[in-house]
Amino acid sequence: MNRIKKTHSLTATIARSLVLILIISIITTALALMTLVSSQSDAEAINIAGSLRMQSYRLAFDVETESPLLSAHIEQFEHSLYSAPMKGLSYWLISSEIQQHYNHIVLRWEELHPILEKDNNTVFIQHVAPFVHRINTFVAELQKSSELKLQRLAIIGAIGLSLIILIVFFTIRYTRQQIVAPLNVLVDACKQVKRKDFRLELLNNSNNELGILAHTFSQMSSDLEQLYQGLERSVSEKTHRLRHANESLQVLYNCSQQLSVSHLTREQFTNMLETMIAIDGLIGAKLIIAEQNSSTSEIQVGQQAGQHWQYNELYIDGELMGQLWWQYTLPCPDKALINNISQILARAIYYNRAQKQAEYLLLMEERATIARELHDSLAQSLSYLKIQLALLKRELNQRAQNENTHQAVYDIEEGLSNAYTQLRELLSTFRLAIKDANFGEALNQMLEPLEEQTDALLIIDNQISSMALDAHNQVHLLQIIREAVLNAIKHADADEITVNCQQTERHIHVTISDDGKGFDLNESKRDHYGLSIMRERASRLQGELRIQSGIDRGSAISLLFPLQKG
Repeated sequence: MNRIKKTHSLTATIARSLVLILIISIITTALALMTLVSSQSDAEAINIAGSLRMQSYRLAFDVETESPLLSAHIEQFEHSLYSAPMKGLSYWLISSEIQQHYNHIVLRWEELHPILEKDNNTVFIQHVAPFVHRINTFVAELQKSSELKLQRLAIIGAIGLSLIILIVFFTIRYTRQQIVAPLNVLVDACKQVKRKDFRLELLNNSNNELGILAHTFSQMSSDLEQLYQGLERSVSEKTHRLRHANESLQVLYNCSQQLSVSHLTREQFTNMLETMIAIDGLIGAKLIIAEQNSSTSEIQVGQQAGQHWQYNELYIDGELMGQLWWQYTLPCPDKALINNISQILARAIYYNRAQKQAEYLLLMEERATIARELHDSLAQSLSYLKIQLALLKRELNQRAQNENTHQAVYDIEEGLSNAYTQLRELLSTFRLAIKDANFGEALNQMLEPLEEQTDALLIIDNQISSMALDAHNQVHLLQIIREAVLNAIKHADADEITVNCQQTERHIHVTISDDGKGFDLNESKRDHYGLSIMRERASRLQGELRIQSGIDRGSAISLLFPLQKG
């Protein structure tokens, strides 16, 4: 590329203008300051010089009247004559004429002072008038000098301001011609390039930065035209590749979407294989899933031809999940895409196994829960009935009073009634429909039938998100709340029962309170073993269950347990 030799710099010219303005400003300011400094004590010196005239006449008056204040007035005259403003007239900025007049006055006073001390009155009075005339001349020179300084200050300011204005006008004119106009041309050229018109003619032959920029811009436009044409040729190639990549991504996305269901079935695996054979070239696919008992299951889609089958082993963490087989014709399918689909299928098989294992564990847990419920409720009631039955037999064997016999029979009947009630409640618990996705709805459904069993006002305040609980924790929590509400309905004789469920970042806090008659925590009753069941459920939640109650002070059951990680 041809380069224009730079012989003139825009920045240097503008910089020189600014520096020149700065120099003029500094010189003008310095001269003004010097003038002001030299004039600082002029007014005071004129005032003191003027007072010397009055003091000279006063001394003449004191001489004629032989005033006793003569000595004091002489001292005052000398104080004024040799004051700091008067001595400052010897400064180098003060004109030589003023310094000469002041020196003459000082010498003349040094001649008249001895005459006063000799009481030669006639001689002093004869010299007073010439002395005062000399002082008048001195004052006039001071005034003239001060006026000249002010005139000089005005002239300096006018000259400096004029020069600065001239330089500013020159800079503005130079900027408009050499910078603004070329930049406008470049802006128009940029707009033309934006319209994809790269045929530019920038007529700027200046030998400065903008001239070089214009020449470079023209060359760049020519290069861009060539690049743009090359890009247009490659766009079609890239578009074809992107279309192929998009189709591959769509296939992978469709396969991944099958993993988003809550429960993987054979249908999802079939959909993945059907998505796979939509790839150009594939005509059939077959998935062989390895079972844990060494057996296999097979899913096949598409048309099976006589061509040779290709296959991929499906591994997850070194464990064989199965095999993916496929047949193809021209064009050959993308091997990397098939490998990615193989990874998705392997993970899907792994998830399917994990789901089945989770369902099995859930079933075992539920069976164990049922066994614990039966043991903790019916077993204790039946044990109590056995004891009462033993007492009845003892009473009958001893032929005790009829009243004791009836009391024992009554106790057995009451125990059987309690056992039947507990069994009915337990069966209601088994039949309770709990939706894993909505804890609040499950809580309302569970408490709705309980609300019909009491005249107390049941208040529910739930702030727990369903996502915070898994299925097991949700079941345990609902059963704790149900047991606590049932106890309040049966024993509290309350007007208001409140269920408060709160959630923080790390914990869940549940409180079931009532305003009933309460009970003594230290008193052990035979029908209070439900509290131990709630404590066991709380321990399974890795939480802590607290019970607060007192006679005529109501009851409150509080549960605090941590949220599950992950």
